[in-house]
Amino acid sequence: MGLIKIFSGEEILAVTLKERLEESDINVVIRNNNQANVLPSIQTAKAVELFIQEIDFGKANPVIEEFRMSI
Repeated sequence: MGLIKIFSGEEILAVTLKERLEESDINVVIRNNNQANVLPSIQTAKAVELFIQEIDFGKANPVIEEFRMSI
C-alpha cells in the first residue's frame, strides 16, 4: 500500500480539496514544488499535488468527484 496522486493543479484548488478530504477524516499529503521563495528570479509556478493512501481511495472518491463537478 502506498500513496496515490489524486490532484495536480493550482494551489488554491489543492488547498480547498485537501480541506474537504480532511473533513471526511482522510489524511492528505500535499507536495508543492514551487521554488519561487528560494529563487525569486524564477517565475515558473509548478502544480501542487495531493496524495492519499490507496486504502482511503474508496472513501475519498465521492469527495473528489463532488469537488471536480464544482469547479
